[in-house]
Amino acid sequence: MEGGETAMLDLTINNEQKIPVTLHPETLPGHHPAPVDGVPVWSVVSGNATVVPAEDGMSAFLVSSDDPGDTIFMVSADADMGEGVVTISDTITLHTQHAMAANLGLSAGDPVPK
Repeated sequence: MEGGETAMLDLTINNEQKIPVTLHPETLPGHHPAPVDGVPVWSVVSGNATVVPAEDGMSAFLVSSDDPGDTIFMVSADADMGEGVVTISDTITLHTQHAMAANLGLSAGDPVPK
């Protein structure tokens, strides 16, 4: 039996944010909750954002890079609860945009003679 890539998530945040992502493994035909064997593995396939997985691997924060751009992440897990390994994986595309200005940041200098 073979696993494979099953889904893709597409997210957009700005370069001052991070976003949590949580795994909810389920069976294909019945969409019922299903366990995975071991700790899922999170990785950056391409791009400059980073990933900070929880200790159990069932969730992670995707952390934006300082510069705009896209980052592709992959998360993989073993679906076979026995001795074998059936790897399933999903991909996430994180679009990072510049944070918008919220004010003009006025400041004044020292007074000078006219």
